Amino acid sequence: MTARMQLVLDAIDAANSQDPNLENGTPEALLYGQRMTAELERLFPNASEELQIAARGQHVERWKLKRSEYPEGRAGYLAWRKAQGEFHAKVVMTYMKDAGYDHEQLETASQMLRKHGIKRDAEVQALEDVICFVFLKWYFQPFAAKHSAEKIQRIVEKTARKMSSDGRARALREFDLPEVLAAAFQP
Repeated sequence: MTARMQLVLDAIDAANSQDPNLENGTPEALLYGQRMTAELERLFPNASEELQIAARGQHVERWKLKRSEYPEGRAGYLAWRKAQGEFHAKVVMTYMKDAGYDHEQLETASQMLRKHGIKRDAEVQALEDVICFVFLKWYFQPFAAKHSAEKIQRIVEKTARKMSSDGRARALREFDLPEVLAAAFQP
């Protein structure tokens, strides 16, 4: 790891350490960033610096843009998600610029965080696969316990559609999903 990348990751972790929302005594955003890094290292051990930074910064200061400040329903949710991506990209680009990354590197990480090029850009898709693996590994069970079977089915189908074919195949191998949910990951 380069010194400048370490500076960016440290800045992201310092920001995420301020998350007032805790999971087992750890700020949620900090834990999420650590989980993203761990899954990225496992799934894509040769990831570029920009992808490593984008993975760690995926939810940087996420608590600052509250879902409740956006309209109810799908349109409000999508507006909130888009605003989150723009916000995360802006914060991460600031850290990267301060650490000495050039304009092209900043734009590359920003594109990943805003999900521009999903299904067309290998690194954007890799980030999305990592996001989906983190969701399935650490957040799916608590989510499923709170929602109807129909909603769970829709979320699993949306998750699978976002993933690459390799990511879906790997998810089938790694997760013990009920048959009805596993069908969403089939080729």
